[in-house]
Amino acid sequence: MNKIIVLLAAVILSGSAYAQNNILNAKSPEEFGTKTASQLANDNDKPLPYGFVGDRDILWQRTVWETIDLDERVNFPLYYPVDTNYVGKERRSLYHVLTKAAMSGDIKLYGDSYFNEPREFSDIQSSLKSQKITNAGINILNDNGVIPDEGVSPLDIDTTYNIPGFDEYIETKTIGADDVKEYRIRGLWYFDTRQSDLRYRLLGICPVTPDVNFPDDPKGVELFWIYYPDARLLLHNAKAFNTLNSARPISFDHILNSRRYNALIYRMDNVQGDRDIKRYVTDNSMMQLLESDRLKEIVRNFELDMWNY
Repeated sequence: MNKIIVLLAAVILSGSAYAQNNILNAKSPEEFGTKTASQLANDNDKPLPYGFVGDRDILWQRTVWETIDLDERVNFPLYYPVDTNYVGKERRSLYHVLTKAAMSGDIKLYGDSYFNEPREFSDIQSSLKSQKITNAGINILNDNGVIPDEGVSPLDIDTTYNIPGFDEYIETKTIGADDVKEYRIRGLWYFDTRQSDLRYRLLGICPVTPDVNFPDDPKGVELFWIYYPDARLLLHNAKAFNTLNSARPISFDHILNSRRYNALIYRMDNVQGDRDIKRYVTDNSMMQLLESDRLKEIVRNFELDMWNY
């Protein structure tokens, strides 16, 4: 009985850090989501730091790349809300949180999962937004004998070539949170000899969306990779919806670190340059799925074999 009471107390105390909506004590809607003076004075709401792991303590390790399919119901907390016009300002999807931090420069971006290629947000804007002239606009240009230069933006045609009202003939397409189909993550499974335990450490995360210039391409594009430890504080402060109790939202950092999602391995470090499964198991989705399960069993079986003599 005492253990149950202690467990409930721990849950309540840990949840108090998440209940920051301040709705009941707010004097105006603008105060929703802001902490009171007492909350700020007693604030110790930080992500649990990773412990130091020495190289000699790692008996075995494998690096895996996985994909988190956002069409699966268990992964919905990472996907919604996609439309922020009908929710409070404290509710944002993982895509909104990451792209906002990327635009402001609060987190470093990389072009690959090995973090070898630093990238700026301006480098990926062409994949997120496109502007083209409609057929009616092309007819107007032909009537005026105008051939736009390559360096002229469609939005600047009206001022550059003195064609008033040309903005209405510009078609703009943008990639939003509802277009994100998956997240790709890179992590490390390792056996810690000090703890005698198989553990997982998330190293990187990447949103995958369609290319706005090629929307029908099923592969999509990796927008950017983020070194996950750098984004932990950001993702700890951002909360996902808790379907069991909306007074206790769950941080994205908690969801990702505790692996509260379903993911599928699409690559494991190997001698062939860490090639993907689809490169050596081609044109067969069922066999690719079975190969992914086989790679998962490599990790699972190592831990089981440690306790078999």
